[in-house]
Amino acid sequence: MSNELQSFVKESLEKNVPRARIQDVLKKAGWKPDEVRNALDAYADADFPVPVPRRKPYMSAREAFMYLVMFLTLYWTSFSFGQLIYQFINRAYPDPLQYGYIDSSFQTIRMDTASIIIAFPVFLYVSWVLGKAMKKDPEKRASKIRKWLTYLTLFIAAGIIIGDLIALVFNALGGELTPRFLLKVLTVGAIAGSIFGFYLIELRKEEKDA
Repeated sequence: MSNELQSFVKESLEKNVPRARIQDVLKKAGWKPDEVRNALDAYADADFPVPVPRRKPYMSAREAFMYLVMFLTLYWTSFSFGQLIYQFINRAYPDPLQYGYIDSSFQTIRMDTASIIIAFPVFLYVSWVLGKAMKKDPEKRASKIRKWLTYLTLFIAAGIIIGDLIALVFNALGGELTPRFLLKVLTVGAIAGSIFGFYLIELRKEEKDA
């Protein structure tokens, strides 16, 4: 939040200027509605001689650790699951030029399976703990690290989806749409699309409730 905006709102409230009037003037001055709303929401609408600041959400090191673990295990699980599906596709539609590939794929399948067995339960548990904490204290939804990591996840997922579509169109133009390639494109699109859709809905729901 801009210090200039915060100072203006505080001084206006100190002079008993109505909130609606402050909001009106700031909008006319070019400030965005959400910026104005956040600046006004920083102070409680209380009958007191001076503006009463609202309690700001505090982000502890534990909270940051939990979110980092949650998103790390999400990425790890998603990548391992995609790799695992890739191996099954390669085995169903083997490339005759890749001699001995089937034998080497067993190692990859074992590693991906092990990764999912460990990372996915950790992701579910940490998500459950954080979800429980947010139900108990809704202010935790305003966590900055949570929003930053969520938007980072949306960015990564969007980039993967775009790259996936580019690869699809590129191969389609070259007449190289084999079942093996199409299944891999669908796998990547389904995983990235599911993650993107879930977190986008979560963010929109929060913005609507704000």
